[in-house]
Amino acid sequence: MAEYKLSASLRGHEDDVRSVIFPSPSTVASASRDSTVRVWSLQSSNPPNFDSAIKVHGTAFVNALTVVPPTADFPQGLIVSGGKDQIIDVRQPTKALGEDADALLIGHGNNICALDASQDGKLIISGGWDMEARIWTVGKWGDSTLLKGHQGSVWAVLAYDASSIITGCADKEIRIFSPTGQLTKSIKTGDVVRALCRLPANHPSGAQFASAGNDAIIRLWTLDGRQVHELQGHENFIYSLAASPDGRLVSCGEDRTARIWENQQCIQTITHPAISVWTVAICPENGDIVTGASDKIVRVFSRDPARHAAPAAIAQFSDDIKESSIPQQQIGGINKEQLPGPEFLTQKSGTKEGQTQLIREANGNVSAYQWSTAASEWVSIGTVVDQAGSSGRKISHNGKDYDYVFDVDIEEGKPPLKLPYNLSQNPYEVARKFCEDYKLPLTYLDQVTNFIVQNTQGQTLGQSAPAQGVDPWGSESRYRPGDAAPETPAQPPASRPKILPQKGYLDILTANHLPIFKKLQEYNEALVKEGRKDVSLNPSDIEHLKQAVDRLQKGNESVPPDAVDLILKAATEWPADKRLPALDLLRLLFADQYNTAFLLKERDLLQRLGNSGAFEADSPPNNTMMAVRAIDNFFKTEVGRAVADDEFDQILGFVKPFLASPNRNLVIAVTTLYINYSVFLTEQGNADRTLHLLDDLNNILLSAKDSEAVYRALVATGTLLSLGSDFCEAGRDILRLGTAITTAESRVKEPRIKNVVAEIREKLEA
Repeated sequence: MAEYKLSASLRGHEDDVRSVIFPSPSTVASASRDSTVRVWSLQSSNPPNFDSAIKVHGTAFVNALTVVPPTADFPQGLIVSGGKDQIIDVRQPTKALGEDADALLIGHGNNICALDASQDGKLIISGGWDMEARIWTVGKWGDSTLLKGHQGSVWAVLAYDASSIITGCADKEIRIFSPTGQLTKSIKTGDVVRALCRLPANHPSGAQFASAGNDAIIRLWTLDGRQVHELQGHENFIYSLAASPDGRLVSCGEDRTARIWENQQCIQTITHPAISVWTVAICPENGDIVTGASDKIVRVFSRDPARHAAPAAIAQFSDDIKESSIPQQQIGGINKEQLPGPEFLTQKSGTKEGQTQLIREANGNVSAYQWSTAASEWVSIGTVVDQAGSSGRKISHNGKDYDYVFDVDIEEGKPPLKLPYNLSQNPYEVARKFCEDYKLPLTYLDQVTNFIVQNTQGQTLGQSAPAQGVDPWGSESRYRPGDAAPETPAQPPASRPKILPQKGYLDILTANHLPIFKKLQEYNEALVKEGRKDVSLNPSDIEHLKQAVDRLQKGNESVPPDAVDLILKAATEWPADKRLPALDLLRLLFADQYNTAFLLKERDLLQRLGNSGAFEADSPPNNTMMAVRAIDNFFKTEVGRAVADDEFDQILGFVKPFLASPNRNLVIAVTTLYINYSVFLTEQGNADRTLHLLDDLNNILLSAKDSEAVYRALVATGTLLSLGSDFCEAGRDILRLGTAITTAESRVKEPRIKNVVAEIREKLEA
């Protein structure tokens, strides 16, 4: 059978392509971390050439995409997309950018990472980081059916048929539901499930659907939960699966490949010049494949020579692969001395399609080769590099090599300052050293950190990570203080359902646990070297703490009290410049009611935090921010809410000095606290406390410049005003909220700000 070859490379996205669909031979759609959804239309066929139009341009990463097939109500079908803004956008493909969506579906409380539509066009299924999957009825946009029971992020959803909806979850289970939301089957798997796909009827294996995930294994299942086959060949996480009508499977993942499977065998491996291939889809009419990758490119592959790209384009694709850099971390430890030389390539054949072999070249480099069964030869797929810069080429500065050397303009008319940076480094620590070296005020710290993250596209060793937001169940990435994105309240424009009052509490519990623990270990080693035996942890403490972090990583598990005490010690007794990782772990403890009760009742956490100086003016802003995030999480449990109620004055006293802080993450943490209190007080109707909050929110709105902080302050304000006309009267006459709202609206010109302001004004003018 003919091999797949490059058909077209579709360039236009400005960040990772996270999802693709291939509904017809003349149309491809793609979603990207650049906040857009593009539709690519075939312009000419020999060689294939596509032109794109942006259909959605949001304000956050778009991670998931599907299409609703044509129906009587929507004869062109519907494009459905979702992502970090927690809103599902539904629109007809003929609509131009800027036109209102047909529907904006609100219900998820965190990043939406999976979408699918039923074959009859009646249902949309969604999954997200909020550990929820939902069923939406096409045309009846107001409500959704919650699929309950997930204990982790719902990474994959599949509208299998009229009676079965399947979900894949980070808790390592596949669940099958009825359309009414009833759980009918739960299947335990070997690892986190990231991908699902329907197999065609009468598949040769006898299976009905396939799954894949973190263990790099594709599993074929029947609907009664019986595993039929395991397909092994990938070398890292598998992110996406697709099946063709004739039964072939295509998979892709973190090992830079898309792989084609037939009769339970890998028959072709397509390596990409990227760190990760995030998504794959198959055109049901002609069997062509489309992929989306971390190098921002959408690629189409075909077996039909009539649809192959020009020979020069195919050759360039091959050269790009040969010249690509492979992060050593992606491969693991390498002993160069034990690697074979180039002679291996002519003396030994591969044992299976896609097998990878490392070779020590004559110049000392380590190259990777992949076995092609069709060509019966080893094909070069790149050079292994110590650091994963965009090109693998280093820049020299002061006698050392770096992935980047930035010019930073601090003062007009003076030469820029040099900022060297390696991707293996912590951007926060590099920024702090930069400020210290050039004697810059620490108010520059967050700006420099964000500058590094943005200008390296948030890239980390072994993966391309978002500049903002943290994948709570994904690959390990380096520790970036303050970078975990808390949940965002729903953001409805005028055309979507009103959200005031906010009804749900917001917690900030996403994290990359291992990097946090590694940073804590690093700081502890520094304390040991400094002779600080009074506060440093001994090896048995560190091992005990590691076990506790493992429990936290599993989600919603209690941590033993002695381990909680170790975290509390590091968070409140270590030197201030070394407390941040422990404070980060401290906020995660509040996911569990027993840890919450222990910390708040038996260890008097609020008093400990206050005595530690976390809320003093000279406290490192990120320490204060993380302490406020911990308080935000009090509202996760009933016992935490009770303490937040009892200690209202003390907590507000802690945060009041930071209402106008220049630190973006700190102000967002503070406004999140005010949202949670506003939700709590709407259940109580406490007039004095409500007016207290409104006064503080008035001050925030008059000073805040960050759009997220402004939005959260507005949501909290609108929620409190929903208590009734008396509170609206106070808002008008006593607190001058009208002035504050007008100031905020003029400062931040975003649709979501305009829409929530309109809702607030309706209340004030009633």
